[in-house]
Amino acid sequence: MKEWIEAMRLRTLPVSIAGVVAGTACAIFHHGFSLLPFLICLFFAILAQIASNFANEYYDFKNGLDKKGRQGFRRGVTEGDISPQAMKKATYITLGLAACIGATLIIWGGWWLIFVGIAVALFALAYSTGPFPLSHNGLGEVAVLIFFGFVPVVFTQYVQTKILYFDSTTALTAAAVGLMAANVLIVNNYRDMEDDREVNKKTSVVIFGRKVMGAVYFIDGIFASIFLSMASSPLPFWVSAGWLTYFAFHTMLFTKLRVSSGSQLNHLLKWTSITLLMVACYLLIIFATVKPADNFFILP
Repeated sequence: MKEWIEAMRLRTLPVSIAGVVAGTACAIFHHGFSLLPFLICLFFAILAQIASNFANEYYDFKNGLDKKGRQGFRRGVTEGDISPQAMKKATYITLGLAACIGATLIIWGGWWLIFVGIAVALFALAYSTGPFPLSHNGLGEVAVLIFFGFVPVVFTQYVQTKILYFDSTTALTAAAVGLMAANVLIVNNYRDMEDDREVNKKTSVVIFGRKVMGAVYFIDGIFASIFLSMASSPLPFWVSAGWLTYFAFHTMLFTKLRVSSGSQLNHLLKWTSITLLMVACYLLIIFATVKPADNFFILP
């Protein structure tokens, strides 16, 4: 059981939770909170991420991209703790369970949501396998921005409000969440750069180097704090102080990133992930208690 829990990569699951929480915050902003679709979105997001993590472990092993004793999370298949067949089966069972749970959202959002679910399922697999694995070709962060930022925020809001809002509040929140989620992947790839380069796995850090992607990590946090401030504007002083606190903590994490290496980065990855969830919860509190005025601009 311990090996399967490790394969789920619990330290990163706050990323999928945060997208749903932030989307719910936007639903509350638009006066449309609904508990049951929120819970369904939450379970769907968690299961989809676990399926993606399982797929990543299985297909990286199958393609010879993992080795024993790696610095990151222990890979059960590579280390011989879990058989490849069991991991493959678990991947598709978990993805199928996510699909069954997610399909119930058509009650609130209509049949066309099936296409969104298919896109999420394809992403869960395409991240690690297929003719052009996203994580092996420098596109992991872009995919995370879309599928852990815009998709969960926009569609979690949609199934609760039954209106497909894409105004400034929703768009800026989704962008901020996506950038912060991408930072979790940057830390992961930052840690694994030598191992990935050895097997010709072209992550963004392998392509551009640690110095550049470390700067991207910091810049992502700057834009996330700006976007969140804009999304909740106009705002009282205590809200502004919250975003400034996030930026100060992000700067501390960036400083830690620059001086850490190997397994030390696992701790930083965990806190980058937790920080995202805390920010999403803070946004939820803001929109539930101190609603900002009407948006200052509307996206088409």
